Amino acid sequence: MTTPPTTPGPDLAQEERRQQRLEELSAAMMRALSAQKDIRYRGHRLEWNGQPYPLRPPHLHPEQGKDDLGSFRGTADAIALRLRHNNPDIHRQWLPAQPVARLVFELLEQLRVESLVEPYHPGSKHNLHHRFTAWSNQFQASGQTENHIGLLLFTLAQMSWVQLGGGPLDEATEMQIESTRMFLLREIGPPFGLLRRNCQDQAAFAEQAQRIALCLHGMIDELSAEMLKNDERKADELADNTKKAFGLLLEPEGDGEDGLAQSQSQLELRLRQAAERLEYRIYSEQFDKQWPAEKRVRPELLRSLRESLDKRIREQGLNLNLLTKKLRHLLARPRLSGWRFGEEDGRLDGRRLPTLVTSTADRRVFKQEQIEPHGDAVVTFLIDNSGSMRAHIESIAMLVDTLARALERVGAKVEILGFTTGHWNGGKPLRQWQRSGRPANPGRLNERCHVVYKTADTSWRRARPAIAALLKGDLFREGLDGEALQWAEQRLLERNEQDRLLVVISDGCPMDTATHQTNEEDILDLHLRQVANRLERSGQLALCALGVGLDLSSYYRHSQLLDLNKSLDNRVFDEVLTLMSKALGGRQTKK
Repeated sequence: MTTPPTTPGPDLAQEERRQQRLEELSAAMMRALSAQKDIRYRGHRLEWNGQPYPLRPPHLHPEQGKDDLGSFRGTADAIALRLRHNNPDIHRQWLPAQPVARLVFELLEQLRVESLVEPYHPGSKHNLHHRFTAWSNQFQASGQTENHIGLLLFTLAQMSWVQLGGGPLDEATEMQIESTRMFLLREIGPPFGLLRRNCQDQAAFAEQAQRIALCLHGMIDELSAEMLKNDERKADELADNTKKAFGLLLEPEGDGEDGLAQSQSQLELRLRQAAERLEYRIYSEQFDKQWPAEKRVRPELLRSLRESLDKRIREQGLNLNLLTKKLRHLLARPRLSGWRFGEEDGRLDGRRLPTLVTSTADRRVFKQEQIEPHGDAVVTFLIDNSGSMRAHIESIAMLVDTLARALERVGAKVEILGFTTGHWNGGKPLRQWQRSGRPANPGRLNERCHVVYKTADTSWRRARPAIAALLKGDLFREGLDGEALQWAEQRLLERNEQDRLLVVISDGCPMDTATHQTNEEDILDLHLRQVANRLERSGQLALCALGVGLDLSSYYRHSQLLDLNKSLDNRVFDEVLTLMSKALGGRQTKK
């Protein structure tokens, strides 16, 4: 798995981590306030019940670095209210077809659900007010109120916000929109006056909102036509700038399981559809290999690598006992491990009945079940062995080695696997394809190499030398991630443990140059999406991914961005354990 052309630096990785953390906190707030457990961000896009959740209202798009924390909290509160008070079927029934009318309708509906914030949630009301005010100030600063269309839409937004109880406007805004407000009230007065009265009834509100939206659509069409007569270039420029400033999502609708319109970009939508219909091809499996890691490195070098790894782990000063305790809390289940005898209560122990006769004061004639926590789980670490991982492999080796040792302490089984290719830029299958006349779309054109660093039934102590083979980074080449996932899945499903967890560690998208250049579609990327999606839906195992300097949420539902540029401290392990907990708790149990 090679990274994209430009590898993110430390600053970009930290920014990505902050963004991911902010999204996690926002999603947690939404779940708590809306009572919808299946709401989360994936690839920086909001999902509900596994489907993209469109956010067309313009003030629900704060930007990190541009907006403060209050804006993100206000957005989370607004989305939670939308989930609680918006019926998708009613919304779709009244949603206008015209883009501008749809935009206005979405804005009015969002302001309606925000007006339903409970009075005993003054913090949420403050957050909503803060976010709408911040967006209004940004819209004014963008200069869009200097043209007729922008001012018209801005005025309607401010009027509706006040009408639905958002709060009074400041004096400057009042003066700016006064004349436009009077003009709008003459056109939309009757339906606009009914908005607040019907805010508890979505269908009645939607009828009036649709009338207003269609009226605005007609007015903007007339303004655009007038501008077109005077200056065609200026009209197009004004329309484009207005859309950009409002942050509108005007893509065509698509049907999802939740009945809501898809808000994905056309590229992401194409990737998802292509992955669903993909028939992954392999030109030749004749040269594929699976190696025990210790067979790839000379014994003398392996001992040296292990000593180096042990030294680096000691330098980190990790608290292994604390890590073990946290893992036990995460994975362990109560299990009967025998009996305690000589107790003063519990079940009567028949072997001590004579004591009741010989020593009537001695009440230690009972026995109790002895319950101890035990980790009935198997965890597989699937490590990307592509060339770009060499820069991070020492930190990853320390991370995996420490986790394997702690997991074994709580009774869990651990498997450590790696995946790469036999050559750079294609190998023997490529030459075989060239000799056969280069048929179109041949599929995968490189040897698949799977490496076993530790099997689940091998103890950590016995596997210590083989794990150190991870540090032999000159054996890393390219990556076939989808096939590696299938391989790890097959090995996990052969196990009998109650919990099965697959943790992928990678730093980018799958890549084999020869395969990429000889096939019409990016079959490796699509195959990874297909396999990951199938595993997440099957529920037979829990799947999560650790992105090394790169966000992998576009591939995996549960992912965490790791920053390994600093020391490997307890913070990193806490992030990994949090991710494992999410993956184990989020799957459907199928035994």
